[in-house]
Formats: sequence, structure tokens, C-alpha cells
Amino acid sequence: MVATRTAAETARPQETSAPGSGTAGRSRWRARLPAAAAVIAGTAMIGAHGAYYGNWIVDDAAISFSYARSFSEGLGPVVQAGAQPVEGFSNVTWTLLLALARLVGLFDHGTIFGIPDYVLLPKVLALVLCAGILTACHAALARVLVRPWLGTLAVGGLLAMTPSFVIWVVSGLENALYGLLVATLAVLVFRAVLDDALLRWRLAVGAGLLAALAALTRPEGLIYGGVYPLVVLGMLRRSPGPVSASVRHVALSVAAFVGATGAYFLWRRITFGEWLSAPSIAKSQGLPYPTDLAKAGQIVGYAGAPAILLVCVFVGMLLARPPWWRRGLFALLVPLGLALVAFTVLEDDWMGHLRFATPIWVLGALTAVLAAAEVVRRVRGGARAVVVTGMVVSLVASGSSFAVAAYDFRRAPTLSACHVADRYGRAFNGYADLLGLERASLLLPDLGGTSMTSRLRLVDMAGLTDIRIAHLIRNEDRAGTKRYVFGEVQPTFIHTRVPWTGEGDITEDPRFTRDYVRIFAEPGHQWPDGDWVRRDVVPDQATLERLRAYAQATAGRVADYSVAPTSSCGDTLGVGSTLRPAPPGGRPTE
Repeated sequence: MVATRTAAETARPQETSAPGSGTAGRSRWRARLPAAAAVIAGTAMIGAHGAYYGNWIVDDAAISFSYARSFSEGLGPVVQAGAQPVEGFSNVTWTLLLALARLVGLFDHGTIFGIPDYVLLPKVLALVLCAGILTACHAALARVLVRPWLGTLAVGGLLAMTPSFVIWVVSGLENALYGLLVATLAVLVFRAVLDDALLRWRLAVGAGLLAALAALTRPEGLIYGGVYPLVVLGMLRRSPGPVSASVRHVALSVAAFVGATGAYFLWRRITFGEWLSAPSIAKSQGLPYPTDLAKAGQIVGYAGAPAILLVCVFVGMLLARPPWWRRGLFALLVPLGLALVAFTVLEDDWMGHLRFATPIWVLGALTAVLAAAEVVRRVRGGARAVVVTGMVVSLVASGSSFAVAAYDFRRAPTLSACHVADRYGRAFNGYADLLGLERASLLLPDLGGTSMTSRLRLVDMAGLTDIRIAHLIRNEDRAGTKRYVFGEVQPTFIHTRVPWTGEGDITEDPRFTRDYVRIFAEPGHQWPDGDWVRRDVVPDQATLERLRAYAQATAGRVADYSVAPTSSCGDTLGVGSTLRPAPPGGRPTE
């Protein structure tokens, strides 16, 4: 049973062996062994769940892969060689980590143990970061629990059973790094509060820098710059020193945070002429409305009302009759509350499974384990049986819902980078080769896998890597978009589909049907979805028919996203690679 320490047990000095003795070393090793085992076991559970989704990497992650490739090759912040510099990524720290991995030969070079490194490296790195999350959680649990390793195992189990957490940490995106940064910040403040060491300049600076790293990992990470100031403000009455000391340390933390983030914003302004990244501009994140708070209900609906209600009851019990570590509870609730605020104010994400909720799952699991352990310690007899029964029932209810969510996602995961690499990158390379085009351009909405494999100049219909289109989307200037596409860019190829076709879209412009001819119709979609080529690059009708035949034999075979959605797409994602027509009943190969 996981139990919390009493205040007396916490204050009691621990017996130690003589310094420098072999007994002391062995004792410390034995003490750390359960913690290490719990971290390894928790990480293994997360990894086992992640393995259920096979080689799946979400397409947006491949945008970071392309930028990491460009950085490592000395090309600068471009999505592909020869492109204009655009900040098409919003996860600076993660992109730089991938670039470093590529520089040392661990990423975007080939296979490792027979597995493509563009699949293996991001997933292994994510699991290492998850081990860091559990290590941070153990550091917090060790201050409160008698057997912190059990608490660490419980946190690992809760995270491992949550599809939203596991899906996005193994997606190739930055979620695991983001979760680690937020967890480390929360735990540092938690322990400092319990140790009466909150007003230390190293902690103030460290908290500010950790918040800055979180902000450079996810745009909404800016909100965590408020963790240290809010906790210090909440502890103002209990601070041993004068108010001026609290003010100085808050100012120091804010200065570290603003200095680090401000330096990057200034570099962005000088380099790109923008204060925001292209994805932030294109997604048009607006000011929050009071009604946005209702989005917190998505967390309840996903995790299950019984589990969320039980955790809230436990926390309420501790707030009504605070434990000795009540200040630490407050220090955890501050970043958890900020994580909830960040989640509610963000625009809804099309990728599903609450992609922006990773810090909520981490801090929520840690808070839930601490609160449950304290409540179980307090109650006796029949009351304890009721509490344990409630915990089991809520876990079973959530587990059943999670199992269905995991199964459904494995069958139809969010858009795969490999699907995009084959369907748009390699297929359009083949179109250009068949037409004998040395230089060509492609307008489409999916840039991840395409940018890793395409030799064509890419124009991002979604505006994530095209600053002109990003501004046009933000301003809802559809007429301007048409002028830009047909008057300036005049792409050689266009791919369009729902939701990028509709009233006022470029396909409604008369120049679209006048200047372009369709070479492939997207199966199951209505006109005008599919692949289009500019008429003036097709020499004759016979060439057009050969192009359509090739499209049907290649793009037609990979267009069905439900076919092998969790498979890889070759040992490497090489620029200029194409698809060979598939044998009867087979799938095209690179």
C-alpha cells in the first residue's frame, strides 16, 4: 500500500553509515534500486503501449524532421533546399534535438537494428524523456511517501494507460520533451516549498529558464513563466524573509524567463521579420473567451467522469483538512491549473486525442497519486474499503474507455508521415519524372512527409511553411490567396481535397479549370479533389493518358489511408525518390 509520511517521520533524521564507508555506498545503491526499477518499469509500460501503434509517425512531426535535416546540413531554417527561410516549426528545442541526432548519425541516415531511424530515434528519445518524467515524479513522491517507488510505478501506470499521453509522446512530436520540462519545473518548486528553500536565486533563475525552454518547445509554454511568481505570491504570508526578498526573487525569475524567450523572439524578428512563427500566424490563435473554459470538459469526457470526480474529491478533502505537505500541494496545483488554462484557450486541434493535454496528464497523475495516498493513510476500516473500491471502479471505467480509444486509433491513426511521403512526395516526383520536368512546383496542404521526399518546390496551402499564405489565411483573404497562387506562384502541380475545397477556395477560381487538368481523382471524394497538372507542361493527349495510368498505378494504390496506416515507408526518406507501379493486388514500392 502506498502511504504518506507524517510530519514527524519527515522531520526525523535518517540513520546513515560512516562517511566514505563501503556500507554507506551499498546502502545508497540499495535505496536507489527500487526507484530505478520503478522508473524502468513505468517507462516499459509506456513503451509497450506505444509499440501498439507500430511505425506510425504523425505527418506534422515530419515538418520538424525536414527542418532538422536542413539545420544539420547548414541550410538554415528552410523546409527544403532552395526554399525561402520560414519558421515553419513551433517546437524549437525538439527540432534542434533532432538536428543534433542527425549530425551524430542517429537520425535520417538509414536503419538501426533493421528499423528506419526516422521511426526509431524519435520514439526511443521520447521514452528516454518519459523516464525523465518519472524520475522527476519520484523526486516529488520521495518527499511525501514512505515507499515512493510504489507511487512512481502508479504514476507510470496511469500515464501508460492513457492513450492521449502515449499516442502523442510516440508521435514524433515534442510532447515528451514538453512534459518533462513542465514536470521538472513543477517538482523543483514543489520540493523547494517543502524544504523552505523557495527564495533561492538558483531556483528563481532555474524556474525562469525551464519555463523559457517550455515556451520554446510549445507556444503555449509561455504560460509557465507564471509558475514561480504565482507560488511565491501564494507563499507570501509564510515566507520567513521580508516581502522585498520575495519581490527580488520573482523579478529574477521573470528576468531569466523574459531574457531567454526575448532573445529568441528578437532572433525571429531579425531573421524572418515576424514576431510569431508561421504556424502561429496561420492558425490564427485569438484571444480567449470565457466560454473556452467549457473545453475543460473534454478532459473529463476523455479520462472518464468517475476518475476525475474521485481525484477532485480527494484533493478537496486535503484542502479541507490540509496535510503537513499542504504547501507542496499548492505548488503542484499552480502549474496544473496553468496547464488547464493553456488547454482551454488553445484553438481546437484537428489531430484528435487531446494533443495539447500532455502536461495535464503528467501533473494530474502525480497529484492524483499523492492525494490518493494521503486519503488512504487517513481513513480506516470500512471507509478505507470504500475509498479503495472507488479507486478500482474508476480505474476500470477509465481503462475500458481507454482501451476502445487505443483500438480505434490503431485502426485509423491521425495522418501518417509515411502515407504523405508516398502519396504526395514520391507520387508527384514520379509525375515530374514522367513529364521530363527538371524544375517543378507543387501546391498542397500536407507538407511533412512530402518535404522529406519531394524534389519539387513546395507551396504550403495550409501556410505552415509559407509566410505569405499564413498571413492570407489569418486575414481570411481568399481573393488574395487566388492572386498569389495563380498570378505569382503558378504551381506546376496542385493537390486539393476536403477541407481545402469549398466555397471561395482556389478551385472556385476560373483559372483553376482553365489552366489545370486533373490526372488523378481522389477515391471516394467529390470533384475537384485529386491531383492536377498545369496544361502547358503536358505536350499532348498521349502523354496525359500515360500520366493518368501511372497515377492510377501508384497514387491510386496508396491513396487509401486505411491500408497499413502504422507501417513505415522504406529505410530512408530520400529526396527525389519515387513509387514503382505495384504488381496486381500489391502496393507500390519506393
